[in-house]
Amino acid sequence: MNFQGQGRALSDEGMDRVCSALDVSAAEVWAVLTVETRGFGFFQDRRPQILFERHVFHRLTQGRHDDGNADISDAKAGGYVGDAGEYARLEKAMRLDRKAALQSASWGIGQVMGFNYRLTGHISVNAMVGAMVRSEDAQLLAVANFIKGSKLARALQRQDWVSFARGYNGPEFKRNDYDLRLAAAHAKYKVTRPDQALRTAQVALRYLGIDPGPIDGFRGRRTRSALIQFQGRSGLPETGELDHDTARKLLAQAFSA
Repeated sequence: MNFQGQGRALSDEGMDRVCSALDVSAAEVWAVLTVETRGFGFFQDRRPQILFERHVFHRLTQGRHDDGNADISDAKAGGYVGDAGEYARLEKAMRLDRKAALQSASWGIGQVMGFNYRLTGHISVNAMVGAMVRSEDAQLLAVANFIKGSKLARALQRQDWVSFARGYNGPEFKRNDYDLRLAAAHAKYKVTRPDQALRTAQVALRYLGIDPGPIDGFRGRRTRSALIQFQGRSGLPETGELDHDTARKLLAQAFSA
């Protein structure tokens, strides 16, 4: 299965659609996304962010593959290698049980587990994964469907972070201060929102191998330096600003396929 697509960045339209569906503001949505995946749904190689959960694979396969495979099948959570290295674990599990493996990973910008594919609005885990590969807009719509299907929209609307965290992250959410981190992120986004055009530029820079710092839609020293680097190698004035010509060339190079 090819997990690599264009890695299209979240659009204003995608965010507006989800805010309308959930009857919340962008501040609530950004809070969830920031805490779940630091706000970005893809790795630099354009594969969706994942985390493979060996205890879920163990449960879905009734422990049939535990022997000699403690890295991918065990009653206890763990074995993580992090970042894109998680795909090696996923692919190893897929060779043993493809469907169970795909259901045992959390996917994309909202890190929704594959076994929740029906709640995300998809008829199969394959369809869900296909959406995760396609774009952050598709990833975010899956998150919205999951929130609605799990009856968590009301908690999000009320900013009841304890109830939302318990439903979204599980009963042990307090261990990682999940509710407190959601509240802190929400307080930040109530004051200022990400610049989507700048965030898309940050995504493009990362795909081109130029480090812009966090993919957050906020202008900082690292993003400015990355823009200067791109402008220099593209024959543009090295201003560090995301002007029209810089944005046009940047997006053309990053998303030309």
